[in-house]
Amino acid sequence: MFKLIIGNKNYSSWSLRPWLVLRMLDEPFTEHSIPLYLPDSKARIRALSPSGKVPLLIDGQLAVWDSLAILEYLAECFPGARLWPVERAARALARAVCAEMHAGFAALREHCPMDLAHEDKSLPELPAVRADVERVIAIWEGLRARFLDDGPFLFGHFSIADAMYAPVVTRFKTYGVALPPASQAYAEHILALAPMREWYAAARAEVAAGMVAPG
Repeated sequence: MFKLIIGNKNYSSWSLRPWLVLRMLDEPFTEHSIPLYLPDSKARIRALSPSGKVPLLIDGQLAVWDSLAILEYLAECFPGARLWPVERAARALARAVCAEMHAGFAALREHCPMDLAHEDKSLPELPAVRADVERVIAIWEGLRARFLDDGPFLFGHFSIADAMYAPVVTRFKTYGVALPPASQAYAEHILALAPMREWYAAARAEVAAGMVAPG
């Protein structure tokens, strides 16, 4: 059985990505959460993860770190799940938008961190943040226009791309980002997924347990 090492569900956007895929696969796994931003957090993570970061997927004797690497591994473990689009051009496009999310959007990450406990924040009035928001919206609008007939996800069928952009959906909710109709429908669909509701409920439990800092 897989074991997934994650951080706080309120804060850890990278942890959400492989966790969501495993839940959407309905694949049994155990999870071990290490609270972030505590004096011993780094040492506890370093004791388990070669990179000193979460998430980390453990499959027997194999440890895979980095969210995108974990997702690639799961795609190979479960080829029938179509975690990458089957058609070659769509698959290339999915990898491109995932790589862009993995490596880019620095301003959005820095100034709008994932924070599920506080959903009344305002989007910072910074050109770099606005540019990142507009780029995400352009990606969503373009993909939904192209793959709308195939289903409600970015490429019709649930894929790694949806997992990579799910934390951005939460950010847009937290920071009150206004979305055009297609993107709004997509965001609402992601938030309504049973695993996403489960993740939010666990984040609220962290608040009740005092694991989340005041907003």
